[in-house]
Amino acid sequence: MLGDGYMRCKTNAHLQVTHSIKQKDYVDWMYSVLKNFVLTPPKSYKGNGNRIGYRFFTRSLPCFTDIYHQFYDNKKKIIPLNLKLDARILAVWYMDDGSRCDKSCYLNTQQFPEQEQELLRRLLLRDFGLTTKRDRDKKYYRLRFNVRESKKFVDIIRPHIIPSLAYKILI
Repeated sequence: MLGDGYMRCKTNAHLQVTHSIKQKDYVDWMYSVLKNFVLTPPKSYKGNGNRIGYRFFTRSLPCFTDIYHQFYDNKKKIIPLNLKLDARILAVWYMDDGSRCDKSCYLNTQQFPEQEQELLRRLLLRDFGLTTKRDRDKKYYRLRFNVRESKKFVDIIRPHIIPSLAYKILI
């Protein structure tokens, strides 16, 4: 939920996992993790500007409704105050919505307001001893690990990174 995952809720919520076709291996991996909650496997689709995407949807279930209520307020994604991070969650977040530029790693948090980005910064410091800065990306901000912190970050997430996304951690 920290990355590109999207939920909708009527009676019960469902999760939508959508990426470009270039991220097919990652979507297939996510599907393998969630397949007990999914009726149909991932499929490609034609998106805006004839871009090809790849996605799947979980079933609408009470377990997803609980998650929806933690991560959404008035249909807007938020960071729960009681969020707990571990190395696997951090790795999935990075695989889903992280990037690397030169020797620095970024978490693309542009969708979250400043106070929620500050909460994420505190969580990363509390749970992993990692310091970040808010880094301007065009109009919005994301979280950036400097070179030294990027090395620590990669050491934490490396065991959980799938082979096709190893390029994101080559520092």
